[in-house]
Amino acid sequence: MNIAKIELSVIEIPLKSPFVTHLGIVKNREGIIVKITDQDGHVGLGEGVAFSTPWYTEETVKTSMHMLEDVLIPLLLENPVQHPEQVSSLFQSVRRNQMAKAGVEMALWDLFAKQQQMSLSKLLGGTREKIASGVVVATDSLTNARRQIDNYLAEGYQRIKLKISPGQDYTFLAEIRKHYPDLPIIADANSSYSLGDLDRLKALDEFHLLMIEQPLAHDDLIDHAILQKEIKTPICLDESIVSFEDARKAIEMGSCGVINIKAGRVGGLLEAKRIHDYCLEREIPVWCGGMIEFGVSRAHNIALASLEGFTIPGDISASSRFWEEDIIAPEVTVENGYIAVPDKPGIGYTLNEKRLQQCLLGKKEFRF
Repeated sequence: MNIAKIELSVIEIPLKSPFVTHLGIVKNREGIIVKITDQDGHVGLGEGVAFSTPWYTEETVKTSMHMLEDVLIPLLLENPVQHPEQVSSLFQSVRRNQMAKAGVEMALWDLFAKQQQMSLSKLLGGTREKIASGVVVATDSLTNARRQIDNYLAEGYQRIKLKISPGQDYTFLAEIRKHYPDLPIIADANSSYSLGDLDRLKALDEFHLLMIEQPLAHDDLIDHAILQKEIKTPICLDESIVSFEDARKAIEMGSCGVINIKAGRVGGLLEAKRIHDYCLEREIPVWCGGMIEFGVSRAHNIALASLEGFTIPGDISASSRFWEEDIIAPEVTVENGYIAVPDKPGIGYTLNEKRLQQCLLGKKEFRF
């Protein structure tokens, strides 16, 4: 692919409002922007979506930078690739560290698409010209939740995801359902329950949720299979699925009825597409999750969600959902509940270099 250089930019931007879960509160978002330039001047963009602390997965911004600087980029330097599909095999000798791998792999997909003068969506096999958009409400205040929901519905979002936990579930959802009887709702538990909470989880069936996301342990498949047999609400797995093999085993075991696919969580677009294809063959609904990401990752998500199997509105919201100003141009917008899939080469967005410099914490460069 004739790589000339790779640049890693660590940035930080404050969220417009805190993102609250039982695992913690995110007020400022750090991230890694990966920029790969070829000998002809084409630029591919990727994003490392690990958080500053390991509350979602074991990865952090610092550990991702270590893996990128000391392991993954040297591997790429020593083993030039001809196609982004080769990256997964190249990185196979490195265990886990999916978000660091994905940052490089996705930048190479963007670069390759631009070299081929194709949109990333079409290169991946996408069929949609626009994707349905959903949004997350993450607050421990019922008043704030209702205010946010009203605002998001006014903006056209097609479904709402609510964060729940044993201290905020039945009463919280009952109040929301009373005010929004027909609203498509996902309840996201972020692993806050155990099988000892079976009766509590059964009680949530009455709210006719689209799904309950990751109710049990972040690395579990077995207990989720037991739980799915006991409740009517479809279980969606998120944190438990970090590879194609995890998805295959979860489906064969009956651990879930839906899968949330995040390219960053599974190591990149190739693995995400493999999971999508497998689920499509078996009629398992999938949707594209979000990571409070910046515009680069959001753009990749748009391309991914254009694939046929993504039938449920994902956590792909407008740039303005989190940021006063994003790092891409143009920013992602939602119109009548949909986001247009770019038809320009690559991800269809460019870096806002001025904004990038404003939020830059540090930068590393590697020449090939």
